[in-house]
Amino acid sequence: MRPRHDVGAADSERGGWLVIRRLALGVGIATAAAAGVGWMIARRLTAPVGPRTFDLTIRGVEHDGSGDLIVLDRTDQTIAVGIYNLWFEHGGWAQLSAEIIDRGPTRVARRITGIAPGLTPKTGDRASWSGIYYATPADAGLDARNITITTPAGPCPAWRTDGDPATWAIHIHGLGSTRAGTLRGVLAAAELGYTSLVVSYRNTAEGPREGTGHSTLGDAETIDVDEAIGYAVRRGAQRIVIFGWSMGAAIALQLADQPRHEGLIAALVLDSPVLNWTGVIKTNCARSGLPAAAGHLAIPWLTLAPLARAVGLPGRIPLRSFDWTARTADLATPTLVLHGTRDDSAPIRLSQALRDARPDLIELETFDAGHTLCWNACPDRWHMSVTTWLSARRDPP
Repeated sequence: MRPRHDVGAADSERGGWLVIRRLALGVGIATAAAAGVGWMIARRLTAPVGPRTFDLTIRGVEHDGSGDLIVLDRTDQTIAVGIYNLWFEHGGWAQLSAEIIDRGPTRVARRITGIAPGLTPKTGDRASWSGIYYATPADAGLDARNITITTPAGPCPAWRTDGDPATWAIHIHGLGSTRAGTLRGVLAAAELGYTSLVVSYRNTAEGPREGTGHSTLGDAETIDVDEAIGYAVRRGAQRIVIFGWSMGAAIALQLADQPRHEGLIAALVLDSPVLNWTGVIKTNCARSGLPAAAGHLAIPWLTLAPLARAVGLPGRIPLRSFDWTARTADLATPTLVLHGTRDDSAPIRLSQALRDARPDLIELETFDAGHTLCWNACPDRWHMSVTTWLSARRDPP
């Protein structure tokens, strides 16, 4: 017969193991939850491009002696300084002036300065606010032709505008965007007389679908854009300037880092650049209402091959190679960065840190604007900044 104190000790021991089991269960649940959050963030970040969201309702259409105005709900977007575009759910677009007219405490009116042929906006129409100001090169007054760049992923459509056969500009759009978004920069290249290629790449709205359609955040996409460089060189390019927007800037930096392009890529023009994916993911988590630190949970799902495949990726993404805040010593190409102080997607502090680390190579122009909206906030200043900076670097380094 076991003494009473032995019974008590056994009960205590069983109680201790029960606490440990409960703690282990709690840790397991927390770990699983954290893993689930990381998977969700990584999958959403790399997800195939979805349809545009038409989240604005046209509240009214007004007419006066100067033309037509569209009345919209007052939001941070609709009162933003600058010129923008409305893309309509049933097709067509309307360019809006910088003039903002009050229509009471909850609404504003913006004047239409350009409109797609055949479009007549009506009250109740659904539309999407955008910084993509031109739908086609012709809308921007550019004479372009359609070409195709052959890549390992398949044929990638591109626009080509002809100019100096020795100096080419390659324009790269960002994640979830389209070629049309870069036409804002093509105007600057055209003024300087460059030949331009406005390119697409795999797993975008215009490019070929590869695998599951997930983005590799610039890793595999760099291969496709590299083929555009080959296209330009085979047709006489001796000097190339790359314009990169958001993730397109990350691709541009990867291309400039390749030894075989030394002496060929003469300059980079980067708008709202992705310079460190971890910082960008954290910033986008905060914008979405998650703790910024939750962004760290996504990193293993992007960088470890088995987890990356579970997300839908073909393999791991080497995010460290995209961390230019840690790779400042590797930079070798003169770079102009244009970045908005209100960018809530690619934080401007990363561009500031890059400029501070390499003032010999990096020049930074800041705008009171959101992500990839510097041109929209002040198109004349954006254009002048780019053309002036590139004009000072016309001769090869």
